[in-house]
Amino acid sequence: MEHIYTNRFANDLDWNLLRTFMVIADEGSITRAANQLLRGQPAVSLALKRLEESLGSRLVERGRGDFRLTAAGLSLHRECVDLYGGVARLKDVTNLASQKISGEVSIHLASHVITPLLDNLLSDTYAAHPDVTYVIKTATSALVAQQVQEKNASFGLCLVNRRLPELDYQVIYREFFGLFCGPRHPLFGHKNLRMDDLRGLDAVSFGTDDLNDALRPVALLRRQYELDQRIIGQSSHLEEVRRMILCGLGIGPLPVHAVEKDVKDGLLWRLPPYKKPPAVDIYLVTNPKKRLNRAEVLIIKSLKASIKEIPMEQRTYQGEPVAF
Repeated sequence: MEHIYTNRFANDLDWNLLRTFMVIADEGSITRAANQLLRGQPAVSLALKRLEESLGSRLVERGRGDFRLTAAGLSLHRECVDLYGGVARLKDVTNLASQKISGEVSIHLASHVITPLLDNLLSDTYAAHPDVTYVIKTATSALVAQQVQEKNASFGLCLVNRRLPELDYQVIYREFFGLFCGPRHPLFGHKNLRMDDLRGLDAVSFGTDDLNDALRPVALLRRQYELDQRIIGQSSHLEEVRRMILCGLGIGPLPVHAVEKDVKDGLLWRLPPYKKPPAVDIYLVTNPKKRLNRAEVLIIKSLKASIKEIPMEQRTYQGEPVAF
């Protein structure tokens, strides 16, 4: 019951009466308080009376030039000083809160997307705004674009075949796809191979390795050299295409920069073409109609700024081996 009464009292109290009382107490006079508040003396006296009635306590002893706060008045004045000190800080508190960025960022990626633009941004954002949270999902490039279209993703990073008119696309980086084989393959370890050496060999690849899909440059390479390869394994994920190559199911395309360590470690062997391998662009895909939280705005704005500021040649991975 006491809690209910306290809430009711706070709700019913005219908080302007407290401000008037503070000025009365600080000025030590009803008359001076009225001048300070630009109000008439009777109105200030009435406000004090209303406050005393609300509290059920006399706050000021006054008469014939005598003015002093009662014990209740002194206690209330101390509380009002703390109260209005907190009110004075409200603007600073809200300004600070407005600078504090939080919210969830949902990033959808094609499985092989690797770029320092995103990695550095995540590191910097975490350091500056630790309350931001992230959900990162990998999927096919088509599904990434679909999730962005349906506003389930903050943004996507993926290959692009067909552009959806309601989405925005910006090239975030360019990569090159090389052809590779694993240790069990007959060509493993052989240098100075020619494209003719690959003709008729079994192959594995991505589901988008098609003339009408995102890996069109790789499909064009096969057609250009008439490789006539039998595709015996496909996956939408780099890890699984890599697995099939390592297991010796066939030769297959992989982003050169993404498997550089595998080549150095002797797990994969680079096959021709050694010069001018197929180039594929990776896009930042956003939906202008999606309502973004402040964290999403920050991340997307920073990515677009990096794309604008960093020349394309610096956003392009090396595609040719140093020596073969």
